[in-house]
Amino acid sequence: MADGFIEKRQQDYEARKEAYLRKKKHLPANRRKPAIGRPDDEAL
Repeated sequence: MADGFIEKRQQDYEARKEAYLRKKKHLPANRRKPAIGRPDDEAL
């Protein structure tokens, strides 16, 4: 009985993980933080 419980939990986890990764790939790339560049005047 315990083996069936563990196998079911593992299958549920893998299904949730796959759904999460599939959803994560569809996020737009512009949500990343913008890179901080040098100012035009380095005296600032």
